[in-house]
Amino acid sequence: MPLMDLPLAELERYRPELVAPEDLVERWSGTLGSARAHDLALSVVPVDAGLRAVEAFDVTFAGFGGDPVRAWYTRPAGVQGRLPAIVEYNGYGGGRGLVHEHLYWAACGYAHLFMDTRGQGSAWGSGGETPDNAGTQAEAGAPSHPGFMTRGVLDFDAYYYRRLVTDAVRAVDAARAIPGIDASRVVVTGGSQGGGLTLAVAGLVDGLAAAMPDVPFLCHFRRAVDMSDSDPYGEIARYLSVHRGKVDQVFRTLSYVDGVHLGAMATAPALFSVALMDPICPPSTVFAAYHAYGGPASIEVYPFNGHEGGQAHQQARQQLWLRSLLGG
Repeated sequence: MPLMDLPLAELERYRPELVAPEDLVERWSGTLGSARAHDLALSVVPVDAGLRAVEAFDVTFAGFGGDPVRAWYTRPAGVQGRLPAIVEYNGYGGGRGLVHEHLYWAACGYAHLFMDTRGQGSAWGSGGETPDNAGTQAEAGAPSHPGFMTRGVLDFDAYYYRRLVTDAVRAVDAARAIPGIDASRVVVTGGSQGGGLTLAVAGLVDGLAAAMPDVPFLCHFRRAVDMSDSDPYGEIARYLSVHRGKVDQVFRTLSYVDGVHLGAMATAPALFSVALMDPICPPSTVFAAYHAYGGPASIEVYPFNGHEGGQAHQQARQQLWLRSLLGG
C-alpha cells in the first residue's frame, strides 16, 4: 500500500479549522445525565477460564438507556490492593470475544476491563454478547446502509454512536466502581473504532489518568469520507450517493461524535499512534485529532504500516509510557 495522504512534514502541520456544534457540550451532558439516571446495575462474577496467573470476571453494567452491556475484567492473580485500570474498546465489527484473548494488561500488572460493543461482534473475532436493544425503536422507519455508520444518522438522538459512546463512558463508571480498582488511575485505550471511542471518552469523562488512541477512527469525518473508499467510512459515502440531499444533515450528526471535537475537551495525557499507509483511517484525520487534543499528547508514527499500525510494537510502547506516567 503506497502513501495515500500528505507527506509527514505536512501532516505535522495539519491543523484544519473544524468548528464543533454549538450545543456539543449541552447535548452530551443531557445524554450522559439520562444514562446515569439509571442504576449502574454492576455485576462482577468470577469465571473459571483455566487461567492461573490471571483472575477473570464476567462483568455487566448499565449503558445507554439502562441497557445491559457486557465486559471482561481481568487482574493479576493473588495481587491485593487497588490497581490502576485499563478500560479498552474494540475495533469495528468485533465483540468482546473470549476472556483469554485479553491477558496482556493483567500480565503487566494492571486491572483490565474490555468492553463488548453493542450490536457488533459478528464480523470477525470470537463473538459479542451485547445486543443493541435501543436501536430498533430509535431508528424505526429510518433507512440506513448495511453496517453501523448510518444507523439513525439523520438525527443525533437516534444515532447508533450516541449509544455506543455512552456505553464507553459508562464502562469507566463501572471500572471505578469495581472493588480492587484505583478510581483515580483509570486509563482508556483502543484501536480504530476503539481509538475513536477513546478520544470521545477522554473528552467526556473527568479525572482520567491517560488516554491511548491507536490509529483512531471516527475523526475528521468529511475528509475521511472524501479520502477513504474503504469501510467503515465507505458506508457513509454509499449512503450519501443515494440520499443526495442529506449531506449537511448527516455530517451535522457525525460532528457530535467526531474525535476531533470531543478530544479537544480532554485534559488527560495521551499517546496516539498513526500509520502513514493506512487506507481506512487516513493519516491526516488522525493528525487532525492529535493536534486538536486538549491535553498533553505525543504520537508514534509508523511510516510503512497500514491500518494494523504498530500492533505489538505499539503495545510495548504503551506499557513503557504508562509505567513512566503511573509508576510501578
